[in-house]
Amino acid sequence: MLSDAQWSELEPLVEACRPKAKTPPQDLQRTLSAILWRHRNGAKWRAIPEELGPWWR
Repeated sequence: MLSDAQWSELEPLVEACRPKAKTPPQDLQRTLSAILWRHRNGAKWRAIPEELGPWWR
């Protein structure tokens, strides 16, 4: 998962290029953490940890 310090560095870059209507800003850190977790583990979306949010969203 992304730490708050890591997220504070990434957030301005993500905000600058993301579509404004899709993901609420408060969910972006959790969403990016889920993507990184899945990439590192090679797991399927439905295997992500519960604290990273529902996989179907």
